[in-house]
Amino acid sequence: PGIITYSALISACEKGGQWEKALELFDELQQRGLEPTVISYNALISACEKGVQWEKALTLFAEMQRRNLKPDIITYSAMISAYEKGGEWERALALFEELQQRGLKPNIITYNALISACE
Repeated sequence: PGIITYSALISACEKGGQWEKALELFDELQQRGLEPTVISYNALISACEKGVQWEKALTLFAEMQRRNLKPDIITYSAMISAYEKGGEWERALALFEELQQRGLKPNIITYNALISACE
């Protein structure tokens, strides 16, 4: 399987609430010599967010940037939601400010995640 297949599998795990399996698949794709993309990171961060693994999501967010992959609005929205799950509203707000400074435009998902984080 290629990176597109792995990304789809990770996304399916996210939708099925299987964050641990998503991590296994992510490790497997790298062991096979494939380079993760923003899409594969987004799927994995979302899986961790849904699994209430906000600290793991944060680690992945930092890792993708070390790989010179630029987070997009999907990445930021998933991270804001992950912070919400962890009760980290200050971090969610700081991340929202960061995405705007980077020239990204928040969407309805981003705003909903931020509102939930600040409730």
